[in-house]
Amino acid sequence: MEQQVLFDPDLIQRYDRTGPRYTSYPTAVQFHEGFGETQYRIRAPAANDEAKPRPLSLYFHIPFCATVCYYCACNKIVTKNRAHAVDYVDHLKREIELQAQLFSRERVVEQLHWGGGTPTFLNHGQMRALMRTTARHFNLLDGDRGEYSIEIDPRTVNEETIALLRDLSFNRMSLGVQDFEPDVQKAVNRIQSEEQTLAVMDAARRHGFKSINVDLIYGLPLQVVDGFARTLDKIIAASPDRLSVFNYAHLPQRFKVQRQINEADLPTPEEKLKILQLTVERLTEAGYVYIGMDHFAKPDDELAVAQRNGMLWRNFQGYSTHGNCDLIGMGMTAIGMIGDSYAQNVHGVEDYYQRIDAGRLPVYRGVELTNDDRLRREIIMQLICHFALDIPRFEEKWQIKFNDYFAPECRELEVMVLDGLIALEDDILRVHPAGRLLIRNVCMVFDQYLHKDPVKQKFSRVI
Repeated sequence: MEQQVLFDPDLIQRYDRTGPRYTSYPTAVQFHEGFGETQYRIRAPAANDEAKPRPLSLYFHIPFCATVCYYCACNKIVTKNRAHAVDYVDHLKREIELQAQLFSRERVVEQLHWGGGTPTFLNHGQMRALMRTTARHFNLLDGDRGEYSIEIDPRTVNEETIALLRDLSFNRMSLGVQDFEPDVQKAVNRIQSEEQTLAVMDAARRHGFKSINVDLIYGLPLQVVDGFARTLDKIIAASPDRLSVFNYAHLPQRFKVQRQINEADLPTPEEKLKILQLTVERLTEAGYVYIGMDHFAKPDDELAVAQRNGMLWRNFQGYSTHGNCDLIGMGMTAIGMIGDSYAQNVHGVEDYYQRIDAGRLPVYRGVELTNDDRLRREIIMQLICHFALDIPRFEEKWQIKFNDYFAPECRELEVMVLDGLIALEDDILRVHPAGRLLIRNVCMVFDQYLHKDPVKQKFSRVI
């Protein structure tokens, strides 16, 4: 596929509304407590009996942070007391045992991810113990064949930590940076020097990490075009394999910590748009490919290759090359996907401990997909990952007539065709380069839940 993006300010301003990020469909808004531990215990082992059981992907949520970043919307526990991690790791190891009882040992773990919070809040002994328990109960790949990744706060690690992580089979890492400008860092309570970040990247390369991702955020307080340009120049010079450039969603009514941000310091919509335009132009000039939904990668990176080959997928950790996996989420608030169902663990740490202590899985809500959910999920995933949908192939697979089944949606698409976001060419629905920054808008056309209840939850803005 042609991996290009075109920045069109007029289109962006016209289509800039709120909407889901589509790490799943249906989104977490549709999860309900009618799907809980009982339903999960039925659904999970049933996946072992399929003709060709899928490989596994494991996600572990480590919620601790020593300091709080004011922009953060993650489920976290802010504490400098490292002793709090002792009970959590103990309960997480017990959840691993409970989960492993439901899945065949023959199913290999192709993908593994530690997210947070700050996974590197754990000490070295806890990291080793957690990975040993995982290897005892699940079939991890050896020889560096798995895609095993970890999120890292560069302020919390040193060369020894990087070496340990590599020894534990991690081969990919994602570094939080957000912005190098000192006044921006102070405004969001994340003081992190360029030297700290580059030292971690250099250590990762020395120890053989295959891929390094850097996270940036635009729309933070006190950000201006010139300042973000300086951050981009430094990051491009460091040459990470991937970048995630997220739009800051200021929702203080939902995330209390964001109330620490002075709204008067936030960039204007016009300045924010200029920052985004600069980012797209600079990264494109530097040779990065726009993957979609805030993500960029070098042309030879696995994500870019998977997109060109039609093998890219999207899940709760972002874009992935392992769309054929069942995802097991472990730890408080973690989300998993088993077959045609999603399941989420409880949010509170005490509730999490109580359920594990009682020998129960901490799943408290989820959703079982209907046939309509499944076909809409496929459309959204095709569009958000590959910017195209082969309509005849889709009709043959699902035994429907596209124009009849999606008659209201087709009328919405006609407007997007006229606006130049998409085109219908040779029975292929294609997203034009000018529409790729607005891919969420195109996907939203096929989201039946948004049409049924458009105000059920306030999402972040598309741009």
